[in-house]
Amino acid sequence: QVQLVESGGGLVQPGGSLRLSCAASGSIFSINAMAWYRQAPGKERELVADITAGGHTNYADSVKGRFTIFRDNAKNTTYLQIYSLKPEDTAVYYCNANIVPIRSRYYGMDYWGKGTLVTVSS
Repeated sequence: QVQLVESGGGLVQPGGSLRLSCAASGSIFSINAMAWYRQAPGKERELVADITAGGHTNYADSVKGRFTIFRDNAKNTTYLQIYSLKPEDTAVYYCNANIVPIRSRYYGMDYWGKGTLVTVSS
């Protein structure tokens, strides 16, 4: 079965850095877009950044200049490099990917990881 697993979250002081990873595994034919979302307590889930299979990126205004999304297609993995963390970045970060299963070979389906918690506090 196709799965997404996030890692790299933790407790970081304001101004610190962190790198999140999201690895896709299973019977994968190809991966289209991959993305990072986050959800803070009491707030709706929001898109943080996304990246196409060809490497085109998009960012939320609140994270531009601090967050960088990239991917390693050979490893079916996407990363979110974060600098200058702020307390308002505290949230559960979720990985999302549109994946074409081997048995399909035509249409992609959305998959979600279970999330990794990032806490920014002094």
